[in-house]
Amino acid sequence: MKNDSHILVADDNRGVLEALELLLRRHFRQVTLIRNPAVIMSAVADGRPDVVLLDMNFTSAFNNGNEGLYWLERLRATYPQLPVVLMTAFADIPLAIKGIKAGAADFIQKPWDNDRIVEILIAAASKVRKHRDVSCSPVMYWGESDEMSRLKDLVGKVAATDATVLITGENGTGKELLAEEIHRLSGRAERPMLKVDMGAVSETLFESELFGHRKGAFTGAVSDRKGKLAEASGSSLFMDEIGNMPLHLQAKLLSALQNRQLTALGSNHPVSFDIRLICATNRNIDAMVADGAFREDLLYRINTIRLHLPPLRQRKDDILVLARRFAAEFGTRYRGCEMSLSDSAANRLVGYHWPGNIRELRHAVEKAVIISGSSDTLSASDFELSTVASVSPEIPKAAMTIEEMERQMISEAIDACKGNLSAAAQQLGITRQTLYNKMRRYAL
Repeated sequence: MKNDSHILVADDNRGVLEALELLLRRHFRQVTLIRNPAVIMSAVADGRPDVVLLDMNFTSAFNNGNEGLYWLERLRATYPQLPVVLMTAFADIPLAIKGIKAGAADFIQKPWDNDRIVEILIAAASKVRKHRDVSCSPVMYWGESDEMSRLKDLVGKVAATDATVLITGENGTGKELLAEEIHRLSGRAERPMLKVDMGAVSETLFESELFGHRKGAFTGAVSDRKGKLAEASGSSLFMDEIGNMPLHLQAKLLSALQNRQLTALGSNHPVSFDIRLICATNRNIDAMVADGAFREDLLYRINTIRLHLPPLRQRKDDILVLARRFAAEFGTRYRGCEMSLSDSAANRLVGYHWPGNIRELRHAVEKAVIISGSSDTLSASDFELSTVASVSPEIPKAAMTIEEMERQMISEAIDACKGNLSAAAQQLGITRQTLYNKMRRYAL
């Protein structure tokens, strides 16, 4: 029986990740896989897993477990209630004891026993679901601007219905949080909302991810698997980056939404489903329709209600409201007291362009709290903001599409960071994998 929990697995070995995905998808509601340890913290903040399975060695030249212990310490400091299970091919008793003393929930040695690893992970996830850490549960960042007040009123009316919703806005504006808020206020809130990031799923797996497959449908399909449409039946399904969906799958999704039935890969039998669909995109989807890159009839189907989240630079009244909220949150977490902003810090934050929007602001405040001195007031010097976007850019003479502006912003960030993609991703307020995806999309 599948456990209603979310597990995040971090390991740099692709073969290990594929094997664990096949095993764990039969037992967990959601399985998130990452190969780069640098995105662990953002992956936990965004995905709110119930348990983390963490490899102890991400660099092949070293097998002392220090990398795993480092990330264990970071996770324990930020999410003290989140269980972390360590895993290594170079296990020994002293290292196991060291990991347990550092706060690991348990320790697993490769090669693992399937039944044992599932038992350990389900037990760890069950504990945290009973005592969910508040820091793992972000809520919608409304602010106090007129634009957001009007949006909040509209969401209150829309959430109570089963109408499909399309959320638009730049990266970092809080589209996923808004989807969570809509689900929380809906009649389907008793069941968790399922999510699928269309920008993170390879094209070859799109159909299996959404519609599921039967055993033997393709190479590697060793068992039946439900797709997200079937799994979310009775609840809400959030499809992020809907603009990334290939045209041939758009037709199949449209047919499924119209008939409320789906057919898994390798099956001839349609299955009914009942979902509330919430989609999001940072692209100009109307322009995509005009260019033939997105089906107009599908847009009509997913666009019953359209909600737009304005960028932070267009609602400057919210910058300090949100910054003070984040300062209080991270001050309590890291320093044991709520922190405030000095006048100089407030002026600097209001004068910054915030290309990464709320996500970038949140990360900037968190970093400032960590590196600040003993004072409980953050000063302007505590904030390390990029000079690339410190001044709002002039409005271009020729109108630019959202895609063109995003491409230019990414290119400028990469140039400013001298090709360091990790630094560029941090500056933009996105994960490195998302940056890779966008670089491929824009041929950078």
